[in-house]
Amino acid sequence: MGEAAKQLDQQPISSGVDEKKTRPFGARDKFGYLFGDLGNDFFFTLVSAFLMVFYTDVFHISAATVGVLFLVARLWDAVADMVWGRFIDTRKPTKNGKFKPWILRMSFPLVFSGVLMFVTIPGMSDGFYLAWAFVTYIVWGTLYSTVNIPYGSMASVITSNPVERTTLSTWRTMGAMIASLLINVLGPLVVFVDNQIDANRMFMTAVVFGVLAMACYIGCYKLSTERIVVPENTGQGGNFGQSMKALLKNKPLLAILLASLTFMVCTMLVGAVNVYLFKDYFSNAAALSMFGLVQAGAVFVAIPAVKPLVAKFGKKETAAAGMAVAALVYYALYFLPGLTSMQFVAITAIGMLGFAFFNLVVWAFVTDVIDYHEYLTGLREDATVYSVYSMARKVGQAVAGGIGGFAIAAVGYNAARQTQTQEALDGIYALGTLVPALIYTFIFIVLVFFYPLNKKRTLQLAADLAEKRGN
Repeated sequence: MGEAAKQLDQQPISSGVDEKKTRPFGARDKFGYLFGDLGNDFFFTLVSAFLMVFYTDVFHISAATVGVLFLVARLWDAVADMVWGRFIDTRKPTKNGKFKPWILRMSFPLVFSGVLMFVTIPGMSDGFYLAWAFVTYIVWGTLYSTVNIPYGSMASVITSNPVERTTLSTWRTMGAMIASLLINVLGPLVVFVDNQIDANRMFMTAVVFGVLAMACYIGCYKLSTERIVVPENTGQGGNFGQSMKALLKNKPLLAILLASLTFMVCTMLVGAVNVYLFKDYFSNAAALSMFGLVQAGAVFVAIPAVKPLVAKFGKKETAAAGMAVAALVYYALYFLPGLTSMQFVAITAIGMLGFAFFNLVVWAFVTDVIDYHEYLTGLREDATVYSVYSMARKVGQAVAGGIGGFAIAAVGYNAARQTQTQEALDGIYALGTLVPALIYTFIFIVLVFFYPLNKKRTLQLAADLAEKRGN
């Protein structure tokens, strides 16, 4: 390892350009970045948790039609991500940075459109509400891209230090988990009356979380500092085709895309299967809430350990080890079919802790991939690279959205039966244990053998970029 890389392991390095006289990376940046995803997820999680039941029970839209809307919107959002990312990369930086201003500019229309999704107008027909749902949901998703793309891209210019970038990824995940806990724990107590969703309460909840989201976006803008200022792309910088060719040669990007998409598909599959696993296999649907609490708890337990582990071993190494632990736990669960629901949750907690480490560093992987793109091409295209990553995830969400239903049907589940056949129950248990074990093993293999940026190469990459920028 070069001397510069050794020094980088101990402290941040200069970006190689005039960073002005900014304060050093610290707690303000961490809280600022946390507020960004807290603001995002106040509405993203609210939509994920309650919008479908709001559409079916209040707007009286069929579940199948809602599924079509979600599929169309996700595919459109993927396009919006790419277009907006490219747009951001062609803008000149301002005195307040390149990405922060767009978060502030677009946050109000984003929040306003989010509140509009939950508006009910007395006397309107079901056809009106169907059109209202399509328009407001797609507009909201498009505006979400205009805030989320600059927010995600900003991490790569807040600091050049790999360990500090891992800290940002960790705090981002913490913001998402806080929003998830608040909405998933308090939301059902507020928006449901007599086991039915209440339109007025849902609207007021959206307004409250909208105000909180705006406060968070302002906090993100005020507290975060963009330190890495690179020269504007010239000449070939505007060549979209050349950028895409370079991205296809970006092995770290392709590997982390494969790992992240596979992880996301697994998460969606497990989320869908667990309902049937606890309801039918364990005959204890109430244990699902404990499962969700333990899953969130595992993330918070892992948070203090992430930074020291990454500093000592590296992001790739820490994430791969977590995947190995998760895979082993789920293999063990598959061969222990006689567990009670609480025993299952207790053992699963260890596996959750394992894959929490991957979840906590995945956004830091993306910042390293952005650096690698600059190293290959000489072009700094943070938003373009991040938007490709985001676009691929949304395409994956669209494709994987129905995978749980298909899987449950494939093992013989029959909703008309009061009690499922033993074959169906065994199939559900395999879907909830063996399939995740195989997927986590696959992700482990991708990280170990196909993702090239281990600790040594990541440190050297940052040092090489600093040297190039300084020339």
